[in-house]
Amino acid sequence: MRRDRTAAAGLVLAAGALILSATPVQARPAPPAQPPGQIESMQRDLGLTADQAVRRLAAERRAADLAPALRTRLADRFGGSWMDETGALVVATTDAADVRALTAAGARPVVVGRSLADLESIVDTLNRASAPGQAIRGWHADVRANHVVVLAADTAAGEAFVRASGVDRAAVRVEVTAERPVPYRDVRGGDPFYLTNAQRCVIGFTVRQGKKQGFVTAGHCLKPRSDGTPPSTIGKVEGWSYPGDDYAWASLDPESKAVGLVGRPVGIPIAGSTEAQPGTRVCAYGATVSSRCGTVQQYNATINYPDGTVTGLIRTTICSQPSDSGAPLLAGNQAQGVLSGGTGNCSVGGTSYFQPINEVLAVYGLTLITAISPPGVASGR
Repeated sequence: MRRDRTAAAGLVLAAGALILSATPVQARPAPPAQPPGQIESMQRDLGLTADQAVRRLAAERRAADLAPALRTRLADRFGGSWMDETGALVVATTDAADVRALTAAGARPVVVGRSLADLESIVDTLNRASAPGQAIRGWHADVRANHVVVLAADTAAGEAFVRASGVDRAAVRVEVTAERPVPYRDVRGGDPFYLTNAQRCVIGFTVRQGKKQGFVTAGHCLKPRSDGTPPSTIGKVEGWSYPGDDYAWASLDPESKAVGLVGRPVGIPIAGSTEAQPGTRVCAYGATVSSRCGTVQQYNATINYPDGTVTGLIRTTICSQPSDSGAPLLAGNQAQGVLSGGTGNCSVGGTSYFQPINEVLAVYGLTLITAISPPGVASGR
């Protein structure tokens, strides 16, 4: 009976070359349905049709089964593997004698001069190099090109780094790049944080108190639970007030960096917290509805929520949604407040109420972190 060559076949070594055995790898169970939205995301981001996306995923599942077996059998001749633009599995080997068996196994073979172990050894040597300097952006093994790539701000810096490392220069290519990667552990206004798996709030603005950096949000987000335990946050709850007021602040873990921005990916630079006049156009930045804009209607509004009265709020024509509590309110680049609550939703419209930011800063002796703050220093109110 004919067997599909793309199925993962059992492999053995004979006389130093790769050959097929008579024992097939057990078939993989039928794949589960795709996660919601995955096909649509592939259509949007990769330019595929729905049928192409489904077929690509099926090919990648087959490759995920086959590639590890081929890597094991090639051993030190393995030069890496990848999916090409057609969805075929490509496997590199340093020995041309492996080509026929790789083809029979369902892969597209490529003969290369360096094994993956050779490339990874070079990467390891670069990893151990002393301070590379900020002009060096990074490095990695490029299995498709069969060499190591060093990314640098300029050629001279890249060449000096490679030379000082002592690696084989012929195996390294220096690429000049304008990219400057930054860690995404920064914390900014508009970022969501989770109280439980089902409950979420939003960071309003980043602040500092002495050496502590943190953020402000709605008080009902960080109010202790009924058993007295604090809610789960990305930091430590330092203070909260609700009802009566609706504000809180939490300090961040030392590994996190608070920045004076609101929103992603670029962010709006925060310059201060000058209070806007009634009638001013303002925008809120939540995690559920992204940005929504309206006008300031009144200050010092009082709302009688089911669990208590909150006073001194900013009333606006902005719509809001559940899970956006704490979201920042901006007038241009000036911080105004954090979302307390509202009526309606962003399908039918509504009214939203915000706790003024300057009151929170004054109560806890906080300083607003702005985009013009020097390193380690916060500016603004």
